[in-house]
Amino acid sequence: MKTAANAGADGRIDKGTVELRPDLLSGVSLPAAVIHEAPLAHNLAWMQRFAEAHGARLAPHGKTTMTPALFRRQLEAGAWGITLATAPQCRAAFAHGVRRLLMANQLVGQANMAMVAELIAAGAEFYCVVDGVENVRQLGRFFAERGLKLAVLIELGVSGGRCGCRDAAQVEALVAAIAEQPALRLVGIEGYEGMIAGGDEIAAVRAYGERLVETVRMLHASGVLKSEAPIVTASGSKWFDLIAEAFDKAELREHYTPVLRPGCYVVHDHKLYAGAMDDVKARHPQLQGELQPALEVFAHVQSLPEPGLAIIAMGKRDIGHEPDLPLPLWLYPLVSHPAAGSTPIDVSAWRTTHIMDQHVFLDIPQDAGIAVGDVIAFGTSHPCLTFDKWRQLLLVDEALEVQDSLATCF
Repeated sequence: MKTAANAGADGRIDKGTVELRPDLLSGVSLPAAVIHEAPLAHNLAWMQRFAEAHGARLAPHGKTTMTPALFRRQLEAGAWGITLATAPQCRAAFAHGVRRLLMANQLVGQANMAMVAELIAAGAEFYCVVDGVENVRQLGRFFAERGLKLAVLIELGVSGGRCGCRDAAQVEALVAAIAEQPALRLVGIEGYEGMIAGGDEIAAVRAYGERLVETVRMLHASGVLKSEAPIVTASGSKWFDLIAEAFDKAELREHYTPVLRPGCYVVHDHKLYAGAMDDVKARHPQLQGELQPALEVFAHVQSLPEPGLAIIAMGKRDIGHEPDLPLPLWLYPLVSHPAAGSTPIDVSAWRTTHIMDQHVFLDIPQDAGIAVGDVIAFGTSHPCLTFDKWRQLLLVDEALEVQDSLATCF
C-alpha cells in the first residue's frame, strides 16, 4: 500500500491514497473508492454457491472490476475461469495468474490476434466467440501461420441486439466455415441475454436460454464440436437466475460445461442491480440470502454556497453516473458533530441533482446542519463505470480501517 512518502512518486495521480493513517475518514486522501470486506466476502460465496447449486461453472466477467486481487479471490472461491471483453484485458488477467480466459467477444484485428497468440503459446486456456464467416477465415489464417489452435464458440444473438448469429442458417454457415479452418476448434455455444427487452422479457430470456441449450445439443449430436464436454455459456448480472434454470439439466451437468458469467455481483450496487436482485428473489422466494452492495465512494463536503445546496468534492472523474446519478447513503459528521463523527447518519433521502468533472450538486434539507469537511458516502447504479475511474480501490473493514489497496488494470 502506498503512503504519503511515495504516493505519486512516478508522476501518476493516485487518488484515494493513505496519506496519514489507515483510518478511512481521517487518514486517506478523499475522494476514495471503497470496497467493504464483509459484503464482498458474502457476495463471492453467495454467487459461487448459486452456480454450483445449478450444476454450472462460474466465470465472472472481469471487465467489471479489472482488479487482479478480486480475480484471485473469485478463483479461490471456486470460479472456473475469468471472462474478459478484449485482448488487452485477457493479457492483463493472464499476467496476474489467470490461466483460463473466456473472451466473450469477437477477436478482431491482427494486433489483438497477436496478443492472444502469445497468451496461448505461453500456456493460456483461451476461448473467444465468432459470429461471421469472414472473421472465421481471418482467425483461421492467422493462427495456422503460427502453428496454434484457437478454441472458438459460436455466438447466438437476438434480433435488434448486439453481436451473434440471428438464425439457424447463419449458425450452419458458420459451422461449415469453421470446419474449413484446421487451426480453429469449435467447442461450444455462447450468448448474452442482456439485450433482450420489450414485451414479456422473462419469457423471452427463458426462450433464449432454451435456444442456447438446444443449439449446443444439436451441434454435439452432429459431431462438429471438438470437445468432450462442450461449453454452453451466457448470463449477465440481471437475468442470471433464468439462464441458470435453462442450464440446470442432468444431461448438461453430465456431458457439457455450462458456464455463467455475471460480473457486477462481486460488489453489487445500490439501485440498478439491487432492483434486479429483488426481482430474482420474487421469482425464487425459496432462495436463501441475497447479494449485498459493497462499493461506495467517500468524499468531503466542499462548499455550502446557499441554503439547501451542498457541493461535494467528487465528480464524473470519480464515480459512475449512468444510468443514475450518484446515490447519497451515509453522512459522517466529522466537523459538524465531531463527537459522533464516525457514526454514520442515513442521508438516502437526499438527492444528487447534477454532476460535473470534479463536483456533485447535492440537494439537502435547509436544516441539515452539516459542515464543510464532513464526509458523505455515495453508492452507484452499475458498478463498472466507477471501477474504471480508479488506479486503486481501498478494502476496508467494518470500522473503516483500510486493510488493503487493490490495484486496477484499465
